[in-house]
Amino acid sequence: MAKDPGKGGIDGMAEPLKAAGEAMKAGGQKAAENSAAIATAVIDHAEANTREAFAALRAAAQASSLPEVLELQSRYIQEQGSRSMAQVKEIGELIARFGRESIDTFKR
Repeated sequence: MAKDPGKGGIDGMAEPLKAAGEAMKAGGQKAAENSAAIATAVIDHAEANTREAFAALRAAAQASSLPEVLELQSRYIQEQGSRSMAQVKEIGELIARFGRESIDTFKR
């Protein structure tokens, strides 16, 4: 018996569409989680940078000479530069990982 070409067309599309909708919903949820993780990391970095800046200010306020203040300032700038590079690297790695995870989701 020949299959009726009009029959099952809509029914046959329902499951793939439902699956696509669920995948999009899951992808949106994952994107929101990833965004929150990046925002949290940035806030953590800002908090650490602020804490270090105040520590440097305290040390400078307690310094006994101008050369000591300049040494403290120089050390702070070097450490902050290193800290900033590490923070940028961390955020970049998070973004790259989340991008790879997103691509892997669509490959399945």
